Amino acid sequence: MSTTAGPGTAPGRTLDFVTSNPFFQPSELPYELPPFARIRQEHFLPAFERGMSEQLAEVAAIGAATEPPTFENTVEALERSGAVLGRVRRVFSNKASSDTDAAFQAIEAEIAPRLAAHDDALLLDPALFARLDALHARREQLGLDEEQSRVLERHHTLRIRAGARLTPQQQGRLRELNAEIASLCTQFQQNLRADTAAAAVAVDSAEELAGLPEDEIAAAAEDARARGREGFLLSLKNFSNQSQLASLTDPGLRERLLAASLGRGLVSNGPVAVRLATLRAERAALLGHPSHAAWVVADGTAGTTEAVEEMFARMIGPAVANAEREGAELAEAAGVAGIRAADWQFYSERIRKERFAVDAAALRPYLELEKVLWDGVFHAAELVYGITFAERRDLAAHHPDARVFEAFEADGTPLGLYIGDFFARASKRGGAWMDSLVPQSRLLGHKPVVINNLNIASPPAGEPVLMTWSEVTTLFHEFGHALHGLFSDVRYPLLSGTRVPRDFVEFPSQVNEMWAEWPEVLARYARHHRTGEPMPSDLPARLREAEDFGVGFRVVEHLAAALLDWAWHTLPADGELPDADGAEAFERAALERYGVALPAIPPRYRTGYFAHIFAGGYAAGYYGYRWAEVLDADTVRWFGENGKTVRESGEIFRRELLGRGAGVDPMAAFRAVVGRDPDLGPLLARHGLTTTG
Repeated sequence: MSTTAGPGTAPGRTLDFVTSNPFFQPSELPYELPPFARIRQEHFLPAFERGMSEQLAEVAAIGAATEPPTFENTVEALERSGAVLGRVRRVFSNKASSDTDAAFQAIEAEIAPRLAAHDDALLLDPALFARLDALHARREQLGLDEEQSRVLERHHTLRIRAGARLTPQQQGRLRELNAEIASLCTQFQQNLRADTAAAAVAVDSAEELAGLPEDEIAAAAEDARARGREGFLLSLKNFSNQSQLASLTDPGLRERLLAASLGRGLVSNGPVAVRLATLRAERAALLGHPSHAAWVVADGTAGTTEAVEEMFARMIGPAVANAEREGAELAEAAGVAGIRAADWQFYSERIRKERFAVDAAALRPYLELEKVLWDGVFHAAELVYGITFAERRDLAAHHPDARVFEAFEADGTPLGLYIGDFFARASKRGGAWMDSLVPQSRLLGHKPVVINNLNIASPPAGEPVLMTWSEVTTLFHEFGHALHGLFSDVRYPLLSGTRVPRDFVEFPSQVNEMWAEWPEVLARYARHHRTGEPMPSDLPARLREAEDFGVGFRVVEHLAAALLDWAWHTLPADGELPDADGAEAFERAALERYGVALPAIPPRYRTGYFAHIFAGGYAAGYYGYRWAEVLDADTVRWFGENGKTVRESGEIFRRELLGRGAGVDPMAAFRAVVGRDPDLGPLLARHGLTTTG
């Protein structure tokens, strides 16, 4: 029977099309895993349109209720709203990052401002806010438990921060700003993906790649073939200093590779970055804040811009001094007056080999992906938390490369699903990240489904996947985010898993990196992929010494990026803003002002490819990596010195912090674990920043 099908359905579409849209009803798969085998590109727009329409109707009904507001008929009803939109939005977000194409990007460009407008409609709905405001005013008399108080507080705060108390005229301008910001963020990411692909460095012969391990050369050949090209292709990672710089013996090729990396995105994304910073400054002023950074930090654990700047001030001087000492040693080793940026990693690797007998390339045969995953990442989770994993080959993920694993509690109780999408491909953006496809919620009866995306180069068919030490650390890091989602044990979706302040969210993932070097874990996974021989017993200690040698570089490149983010987002709306073509000059002046304009150490991200802040959720929040590392270093010390077993400590960390999501104040959760406020000392000691000499 052919008929008009309802919201979001084009004329002529049938009722069968609507009922077959997999987003319109809950998935029947285990844990409500999205039915990826059934999802088609044409399903997204109709699902978005129906999802937005349904949620607006649900929110309108809450606001129009004649009964006095209660927690149940207002807050819980709001938490139950938007089921269809939530399903499609989470799948769409992951696909936009991990498996996109031109047609999908067209949908993304269309839907981004519409989603921003929809979010504004929810956050600025006057009738709903009036009910929430009334509940908030008498919250002490409602008899709420801690989590109920938190979710009411968060809904109220989010609306205040979004402009619920502005005049209608001001809200009109705010909606315009939000729509344009959303469109520009999408444009930045799409520009960056195209520019990064175009900037890949072509190499004609294997001889030019001297110094690279054989499997990396094979991967470069495979990358060229995949793009229909002859020879070899060095595709770019999303950060500045490409990993191949440590190995390539040809200084000219090193220079080409770094220049390609640093030059990405400036022409296409420089004006986008300027416009985004300008709009964010105007929005912050409209919301009553002196800058976008002030608006962001007010809702984080840092609390004030002054607190963030104090942290920067304590780190910049010692970090630069350390880096300059490293640079002098490298120049001496190279026999030159000063070290070039393109040569820093190469000569650092030479010193590591000579002084510490550590060869990064020689480590890779001991770091095979399957061993790292099963005997490293998963084994550490069992050692610390008692959970186990089994691969679910019967369940399909969003891409053939991705794999589905089921997680179980120590007693065998099902916990959730973990999806690993580990390989780079042309349709995936750079970097590594975690997403929640089904956030845990006891209110909705949802167990978690989480996903990690990495960008490990795919070897030729049949060859082992050998990892760098940096990639191993990245996998442990991202799995820390996954554990934060898997262990979530809250009632309300708004408080689930990683929905904690931005400057706190990196803390659990950074803690999880410690298990990569934990002796019992390392001994299991660090084995030669052919012989099974363990990594030499003294190599971990030498590796740590070698890593310490490069700490000055790593801290400065990261600080420089954080300070660049800070410079863009502390701009006041009534101050002097850069011209559309002034991004490069602004960047240079900012780095000089903060004292981190070291020619040999470019920022980890430059403006043209700083997707964290111009296409993601880290605008004025990149400092959070360093801020969270204060908590991380202190917690790592606690694990080692609290007198409890690893398993006992893991249970405390899970129960008091990982499982609580945003259901408690995050710093209260930290104190519940460690027993006191955080101490900066362990972080300074970790990075050799205890002196300024």
